[in-house]
This record gives sequence, C-alpha cells and structure tokens, in this order.
Amino acid sequence: MISNDSPAAVKRKLFFALWPDPATRAALASLLPLVQGRHIPPAKLHLTLAFLGQQEESRLPILLEILRCLPVPAMRLQIDCLGYFARPHIAWAGMAQPPEALLDMQAQLMAALTAAGFDPATHGAFKPHITLAREAKQAPAETAFAPVSWNVAQVALVESVMATGDYVPIAFNP
Repeated sequence: MISNDSPAAVKRKLFFALWPDPATRAALASLLPLVQGRHIPPAKLHLTLAFLGQQEESRLPILLEILRCLPVPAMRLQIDCLGYFARPHIAWAGMAQPPEALLDMQAQLMAALTAAGFDPATHGAFKPHITLAREAKQAPAETAFAPVSWNVAQVALVESVMATGDYVPIAFNP
C-alpha cells in the first residue's frame, strides 16, 4: 500500500464547491469590476464548501461516495454584499444572511469527510463566499449593486488542474 506521503502516489488537488450554472456565473462575473486586484476568471467562480488539497487518486471513490450521499437541498442564495479577507488579500462576494440550509449542508459535508479520514482545510468558521480577486490591496468600496440570485441545485467535486490552472468538475450531486 502506498502512503499518502509517497511520491509515487498519483495526487489530485480537490475541493467540494457549489458550481454556478452559466446564467449565475455571468451574473457573478458582473461583480468583478466592483473589486480591485487580480480578478478570478469567470470560468473559475464558485463557492468552496471544503478544500481538500492534494489527495491520492486512489481515495477518489470515497470522495465520490460522500458527494453522492450528501443531501443537497434546493436553496436560493442572495449574493448581496462584498467583503475582504485582509491576510490573504482576497476580495469576495457573499451573503449578509447565509441560509441555514447552506450552513447545515456544509457542516454535514465536513462531518462526512472527517468520518472518512479526510482533513479538510479550514480557516476558522465557514464563511460562504465567492472569491472575486486575489492580491487585492484593500477592501472593496461600499457599493450598492443588484443582488445576484443563485438557485443552488447541486454540489460538485472539483479538481484544480495544476498544469493548466483550470478548475474541472469531476462529478455533481445530484
């Protein structure tokens, strides 16, 4: 058996995310001009639920089963505020009041990952957001904008492909 630290193990950089449909993605992309910094390409806009980092490919079936079993309630997110994480210099869009269904689903995902032996990266309490720009030198100005309504219907297991920098969904639930 190859250990997780073995250089011979094939690894993939993975995360679970809410993945927007094309119309929502376009609406989220319309928020990019409201922030400064290195803008995230529209094709990469998403809301991370759990970041797993480098994982052995052999563990992918366990992650796919966690995704398959995760209850994903239909919910509407109202992306209605901008924010800033000072230490990593990230400008983001989020919700003044995240729905309980989102918080509960993310907690269930974290519990399932922990029970299966995964150690998802956390940076304190879950703060649902969509990263709009990295290397942002300052917080976004308080700007009024029309909220983006996002009808969430699925969660994705996504790979961050190192060679291309693309985010590629591997599977969706449902």
